[in-house]
Amino acid sequence: MTTTFTREDIFTMAKEENVRFLRLQFTDLLGIIKNVEVPISQLTKVLDNKMMFDGSSIEGFVRIEESDMYLYPDLDTWVVFPWTSEKGKVARLICDIYDPTGRPFAGDPRGVLKRVLAEAKEMGFTSFNIGPEPEFFLFKVDEKGEPTMELNDKGGYFDLAPTDLGENCRRDIVLELEDMGFEIEASHHEVAPGQHEIDFKYADAVTTCDNIQTFKLVVKTIARKHGLHATFMPKPLFGVNGSGMHCNMSLFKGDKNVFEDTSSENGLSVTAMHFLAGIIKHAQAFTALTNPTVNSYKRLVPGYEAPCYVAWSMQNRSPLIRIPASRGLSTRIEVRSPDPAANPYLAMAAMLAAGLDGIKNKLTPPAPTDRNIYIMNKEEREEAGINDLPATLKEALEVLKSNEVITNAIGEHALSNFIEAKEIEWDMFRTQVHPWEREQYISIY
Repeated sequence: MTTTFTREDIFTMAKEENVRFLRLQFTDLLGIIKNVEVPISQLTKVLDNKMMFDGSSIEGFVRIEESDMYLYPDLDTWVVFPWTSEKGKVARLICDIYDPTGRPFAGDPRGVLKRVLAEAKEMGFTSFNIGPEPEFFLFKVDEKGEPTMELNDKGGYFDLAPTDLGENCRRDIVLELEDMGFEIEASHHEVAPGQHEIDFKYADAVTTCDNIQTFKLVVKTIARKHGLHATFMPKPLFGVNGSGMHCNMSLFKGDKNVFEDTSSENGLSVTAMHFLAGIIKHAQAFTALTNPTVNSYKRLVPGYEAPCYVAWSMQNRSPLIRIPASRGLSTRIEVRSPDPAANPYLAMAAMLAAGLDGIKNKLTPPAPTDRNIYIMNKEEREEAGINDLPATLKEALEVLKSNEVITNAIGEHALSNFIEAKEIEWDMFRTQVHPWEREQYISIY
């Protein structure tokens, strides 16, 4: 999906495609897509980086007195939405955010990722490639269009119709994504009823994060057309698997995957092992960013295939990190803990910073864990040097605050605003009285 467009290309395509409106997209600190929509008559102003918006109205951005922000569109993100009307189409550009002095804004998640990528470049790595595997649930909507808790199917892993009623919806999503230039590698029903996964081809980190955000938008839009509500909430239902977003990562120098070494016993290079060690060292600290909601920690529990222990393996699916069998250009490290509620830019920035720290300090990973961690008791895990991931958002935030590598990578402005928003979220949850408590206690006490 990495196509290079010039200004002239965009003017031509806007005319040929009868584009009437332009959505200028960016992502707030909580990972929510924001839009400034303008008529196509403003295209010159947009491409001249002269488009402004009020930053004080966006979560975690700025205070009222410094609210003017500029949208700098990334021309390569131009895409015309295939589902828009015949009367005139809507196109979009993803934007970086700059302050009035012409500097990248410190609270822009896309800018945060670009900063960490610049550090990787200084270390000689030309590209950090990521292949994401986002999962989602499809629920029916009621007559008001509000999501219900009723699933649209009773399917299971890799099921086909008639049990997988989401198949038509999923097929339409794939077709729309392909129309928009995505290369879809796989699409299937997941383990839980109503749960689906669509995997698209890996790309460099910024493109991948842009793709994840576009993907979420397309999935929700097309699901709505099928009378369904798509949710990327990590654990919408008790007793079934939650939704993850496994991230397959590799570092490149030019067209060489530096994680591969055919002469080593496991096919992994020394660089890959250092990177892996960095991920393991900082996994507890980046969890607040890869699993950023109260609900995320309902997924990270034993028994539902989600990782909750910091370990790695070549063949075992219970640890946090798995090394898939493919080698050559496909040599990669798969981190299985992130969920699709994560702000992809912040999550990828944090994981890259962790891996780079491993390379810089020549860290060595512990031995792989090739037995099922879920059946090991706490003593056995401690003996094997296997730590637990944080069990709550509150715990994850505390570990994040105390980790210099990850806090430096995200930067003071973005981090303090992110933590403030998340501490409010935790407090709202902590002080709420939940139905479970009433069920358990109201009669017996």
